[in-house]
Amino acid sequence: MRSNRTKLIVLAVISILCIVLFAFYDIKGGFDYAFPRRLIRIGAMIVTGVAIAYATVVFQTITHNRILTPSVMGIDSMYEVVQTFIFFFAGSMSIWVVNKYLNFGLAIVAMILFALLLYRFLFRADKHPIFFVLIIGLIIGTLLGSFVTFLQVLISPTEYLSLQNLLFASFINIKSEILYLAAGILLVSFIYGYRIMRQLDVMSLGRDNSINLGINYDRMVMKTLILSSVLIATSTALVGPITFLGLIVANLSYQFLATYKHVTLITGASLISIIALIGGQFLVEHIFELKTTISVIINFVGGIYFIYLLLKESRAI
Repeated sequence: MRSNRTKLIVLAVISILCIVLFAFYDIKGGFDYAFPRRLIRIGAMIVTGVAIAYATVVFQTITHNRILTPSVMGIDSMYEVVQTFIFFFAGSMSIWVVNKYLNFGLAIVAMILFALLLYRFLFRADKHPIFFVLIIGLIIGTLLGSFVTFLQVLISPTEYLSLQNLLFASFINIKSEILYLAAGILLVSFIYGYRIMRQLDVMSLGRDNSINLGINYDRMVMKTLILSSVLIATSTALVGPITFLGLIVANLSYQFLATYKHVTLITGASLISIIALIGGQFLVEHIFELKTTISVIINFVGGIYFIYLLLKESRAI
């Protein structure tokens, strides 16, 4: 316990250092103009990082597998489908694009509904092996990606360029009003999520043990999946999809903290996520000079890490 507390303090100190460095390093122009905008971007990265970390850890608890994440299962792909549909049928000047609240709300609702359908057909009563679920999720993600690509080919080049700005995670132009809404959703989700932490600790023992210890397992799985879907949908609608971030930070938290307690695991994963996003965005802006994006770097590293975890799991079977 004391060792994990020390590790969390170290992660918190590194997170604070990353925040301070990003907020004050090389401010050009008026301080009164640049500094508040950096704070908004830092807030967006914190909200996104914490939401993805929380959603991934609880999702892996109910699936009993450290490879699966909501993003790997194709929930992020639904965001791309929604945005492409809007641009294809209504155009970039549609109220569904111009009004950020409508765009934000539509994306969240679509991703949550998709996640619930996925639960109904794949997760109920542990009917399917975990690798079958993984394959189905990857197939759905690939299918949606191919469908999105087909629609994108048919729209005009100008519309396509505008659409691409929404399909890659970006912390450059964050609307403060949307950030406050996302932070509010995150706060409400956390208040509910904190109340079920001990039940999640029990659920990590498996379905049969959880039922024997008095947990209404299927109902808790449903509630937890909704919570995870809301968080991942909120983060994706706020900044765009970051597919492998949750996979990286959750597994690093498991290895670094080595505990079953979700309060500790989620706190550790959230701090690692904040370090990755703010530190990575600092590198993108000041080292790579905006020649790439944070999502490209994270997805590249995460893809390699994902293959490593698959190979590790296959050897353990």
